[in-house]
Amino acid sequence: MTADVGSLFEHAHATRVAVIGGGIAGLVAAREFAKVGMTVTLLEATDRLGGAIRSGEVDGIALDLGAESFATRGGHVRRLIDELGLGDAVVEPNRAGAWVAGLPGGKAAPLPKGGILGIPANPFAEDVRRVIGWAGAWRAYLDRLRPPLTIGHERSLGRLVRSRLGSAVLDRLVAPVTSGVYSARPDDIDPDIAAPGLNAALTRAGSLTGAVAELTAARSGEGKAPGAAVQGLAGGIGRLVDALAASLREQGVDLRTTTPVASLDRAGGGWRIRVGEETVEADVVIVATEESAARALLAPHVPGLAAEPPAPGPVVHVVTLVLDAPELAAAPRGTGVLTVPGAFRAKALTHASAKWSWIAERAGSRRQVVRVSFGAQGEAPVTDGMADDEIAALAVEEASALLGVPLKRAQLRGFAIARFAQSQPAATIGLREATERTREAIRSVPSLGAAGAWLAGTGLAQVVPDAAEEADRVRRGALFG
Repeated sequence: MTADVGSLFEHAHATRVAVIGGGIAGLVAAREFAKVGMTVTLLEATDRLGGAIRSGEVDGIALDLGAESFATRGGHVRRLIDELGLGDAVVEPNRAGAWVAGLPGGKAAPLPKGGILGIPANPFAEDVRRVIGWAGAWRAYLDRLRPPLTIGHERSLGRLVRSRLGSAVLDRLVAPVTSGVYSARPDDIDPDIAAPGLNAALTRAGSLTGAVAELTAARSGEGKAPGAAVQGLAGGIGRLVDALAASLREQGVDLRTTTPVASLDRAGGGWRIRVGEETVEADVVIVATEESAARALLAPHVPGLAAEPPAPGPVVHVVTLVLDAPELAAAPRGTGVLTVPGAFRAKALTHASAKWSWIAERAGSRRQVVRVSFGAQGEAPVTDGMADDEIAALAVEEASALLGVPLKRAQLRGFAIARFAQSQPAATIGLREATERTREAIRSVPSLGAAGAWLAGTGLAQVVPDAAEEADRVRRGALFG
């Protein structure tokens, strides 16, 4: 047995692995290979690791400029954090909740508590009625009176909500949530993916609001309190990237940044990767880049895989502002604001120093940190092509409107702009089936794998376990055949 283990270790160490892409998927995949002693080289095209996790200093405060939290479902991200020794840094957000702006008359109101994807369980609840009005509440109540036999399996969240509850619920509650969370329109979202069990509960309960009541009651019975769905790290999610990189270096992983891959080719029983004037030889390869780059590398070797994405994902610009604005210290609109689509040029705002106590402590009594997001599925951000100073000025203007507090450009102490080309939302209608076909095609090629948000879905809770599972699949193939 000892000889077998020794032989396996020697085999692992002799197996050369190339991970293309240094986002969170690539880092997690590299870690899985390094765990068993494989020889790993990670190639990142830009000068930084982390992908959608971006950090930077704004007015002397180290802040997340991209992803700022992780979903707790599954516990995968928390386990990784604990394994990397960051468990003591995990923090909860302020549970004050967000608001929705762009209601009739230019009004704003707190987003109702509970519900699923903005769909309420009780349209007459005061916090719901404040948003949809009496007319909207009575229209939504008709859902309870419709015969159960009219209920079918609806693939479009927008059509489901519009037909059952009316336009007020759709436009003022559901659309702001899907736009803010998925950068997508409700009509393009599959409820079976965005809200598993909703269609089945609808059939059981006989109404959509009854289905939401059933599912939220079950969630409460499992101890899932509102506001407990996400967590962050004191000092920023960027610490996770730093810890992963440090761990990989300790395990001997060769981390190379500013190393764009020009081509991926077969070389005997392995692979040859061209980077500039040199090549990297590997026995197995994981491609963990964004979708366009991944498809370009994979398509020549994966039968039936298109070299271009079937549809572009949303382009999003996140503008982080540090303002000299003590008037915001009272968090006038909770931890952030979602918008009724079309009512503002920004799609959402996060009041970061109200949401995270560690940011408030570092910012001090006068400074406030606000993140303003532009861009959604099917439309370019209004900031596209603008100069940075113009974008910052627009972000201050939108923050003022969204928060309902007069803010001036002169109050801006510093800003940072992060631009993201996102994958299509995982809950897009038909995408799950298409993604599974893509996975099957990639799996048909020995010693090749792929990971990342375009396959797993956006968010650390999806990307982390998916990258680990894909690396394990390729690893087992390399070691055991």
